[in-house]
Amino acid sequence: MIERYTGPEMAKIWSQENKFNTWLKVELLACEKMAELGIIPKKDLALIKRKAGFDVKRIDEIEKTVNHDVIAFLTSLSEHVGPASRHIHYGMTSSDVLDTSLSLLMRDAADLLLDRMGVLLNETKKKALKYKFTPMVGRSHGVHAEPVTFGLKMGLMFTELKRVKKRLKASKDVISIVKISGAVGTHAHLPASVESYVAKKLGMEPAAISTQIIQRDRHADFLNSIALAGAVLEKWALEIRNLQRTEIYEVEEYFAKGQKGSSAMPHKRNPITCERICGLARILRGNAVAGLENVALWHERDITHSSAERIIIPDSAILLDYMLSLMVKVIGNLNVYPGNMVKNILKTKGLVFSQRIMLELTRRGVSREKAYKIVQRNAMEVWKTGRDFKDLLLNDKELKALMNAGEIEKCFDLKYYFKDVNRMFKSAGITGR
Repeated sequence: MIERYTGPEMAKIWSQENKFNTWLKVELLACEKMAELGIIPKKDLALIKRKAGFDVKRIDEIEKTVNHDVIAFLTSLSEHVGPASRHIHYGMTSSDVLDTSLSLLMRDAADLLLDRMGVLLNETKKKALKYKFTPMVGRSHGVHAEPVTFGLKMGLMFTELKRVKKRLKASKDVISIVKISGAVGTHAHLPASVESYVAKKLGMEPAAISTQIIQRDRHADFLNSIALAGAVLEKWALEIRNLQRTEIYEVEEYFAKGQKGSSAMPHKRNPITCERICGLARILRGNAVAGLENVALWHERDITHSSAERIIIPDSAILLDYMLSLMVKVIGNLNVYPGNMVKNILKTKGLVFSQRIMLELTRRGVSREKAYKIVQRNAMEVWKTGRDFKDLLLNDKELKALMNAGEIEKCFDLKYYFKDVNRMFKSAGITGR
């Protein structure tokens, strides 16, 4: 069984210690370029790099007085560096550090999410290949339609997850932006070459034009890609929940030894993990809405976005990471019941083959209206009496005048519905054993 994931890597990305480390990285890179330009004496740069450090508790202590996190950080930094600290943050504003650091954290979070997505894609692909030709009934409006395979269902999930991964990769590129251009983005006190240098060192792009901040459509893009990823996970969690219903019971979440389903009913085996995924997806959508609200700010910047982002960006990344780990567990350990799938196909006494009969009649020159009437007449009798659809067709005088018994029998072949499965798998990139 796939072990439970606790998410330490993602938690580390959003820790206070790592946040301040990225702030320090941005400040030091800016100092490097300023020393190269002669803005900072090289001997002072060497001292800054040697002594640079901070203390999280001290930052918290200072912030209680100054009520400004970046100033508190710079004060702690100056206490380590000494007089040469006067060069640190030269010509910069708080958002130069905050936004560049946030871009770096989101990029690292995106990389981790993409790795998790790769694991889930692999588990889904394995299930698709294993059940490639396992027949089950397809449903529309919740009603039995025509036969499909469980492999195709898993294949569809695979293609959706590939699009999720593609969107996450695109949003990672959108947010991988450095902004070090001063109080209103004009580079008035600091050459643009500093911004370009820091961007290159961090493997990101400098903002072509900015205000005091990186524009929040980028962050909204990131949050929306996460919310959409959550929606896709929710869709498949809901599918599994439906297929686990007692009346269907074609798949089931793994139920561990010693696990309890209900405090009142010992027989219960509930799809609690999938239900959890569905619930958490709602939070991701709410966070995405907050991200959209953050796009419109006053003039060159106000601070309304900041408080929300301290919650919605880390929480969304952490939640999606957790949801992906849950879905890996669900898919990797999914109980699949092919026998029940066949039973459910047969439950409607052959009605799932109705279109095949109708199309065979039209192929023989019968009008669609007449063919539909013949088939529907017998289908309604099945619903009414519970008699076998094939038997009714074999005894229908009007149909017997158009098709013989062997031709009718041939229309009830399950393999007919799966003749294009190999091509679809190949088209989706689902190959292997």
